[in-house]
Amino acid sequence: MTTYKAISSVLRPVGRSTLDLFQVIGKIFLFVVETLSHFLRPPYYWKELTSSIFNIGYLSLPVVGLTALFTGGALALQIYSGGARFNAESVVPSIVAIGMVRELGPVLGGLMVAGRVASSIAAELGTMKVTEQIDALKTLSTHPIKYLTIPRVLATTISLPILVAIGDIIGILGGYLVAINRLDFNGSVYLTNTINFLEIGDITSGLIKASVFGFIVAIMGCYHGQNSNGGAQGVGKATINAVVSSSVLILTANYLLTELFF
Repeated sequence: MTTYKAISSVLRPVGRSTLDLFQVIGKIFLFVVETLSHFLRPPYYWKELTSSIFNIGYLSLPVVGLTALFTGGALALQIYSGGARFNAESVVPSIVAIGMVRELGPVLGGLMVAGRVASSIAAELGTMKVTEQIDALKTLSTHPIKYLTIPRVLATTISLPILVAIGDIIGILGGYLVAINRLDFNGSVYLTNTINFLEIGDITSGLIKASVFGFIVAIMGCYHGQNSNGGAQGVGKATINAVVSSSVLILTANYLLTELFF
């Protein structure tokens, strides 16, 4: 009996945590289904959409651009250092380009936007939830999914591929600047190798990844924000959960999409 109690005391928290995890996954799945079901049904709040595109897309450009610039430069240095061991320094332009376009551009762009946007959405909607502004929307016959979630999801899904495309260009530029100024590469040869090596499939796969990551970021921000409770502490917890869950799902989705494409 004592052994049974000892085993039960160990397994009970594990089982409870597992059930709680599946419950959360189920709630998120239902939230996604409800969100998608509202995409095709009017009304549409275009003012909210354009405002969200500006706040989410345009205002995220500096952080995505700086991240891409320094990542491209550091990538060029690392590849040159590794390639020098095998007399393969000439691969720097090709590997920088494919690394930025396929992986680093979408993933780092998604993570940067997750840190900035998912937290912002969760904090904003969480504050609305605890101050009963979302309940006020319902009394005015305005569906919260329609007014709050759809514009933000659309804006992030549209904006992130554009941000990633710009980030890819800036990242390749960062590698180019480091290569010609620090590694003594010829500028025209570097650009020629970059253009000749990249394929349309590399670019499109990265942009598709970015769209999926944008959807994940907005969904996580909206879900945790609209399901927050407990006042200011609950809003803070929702913000943390939104960023953490977005980041983990982005890395998971990146692996799955890479398996699918390549």
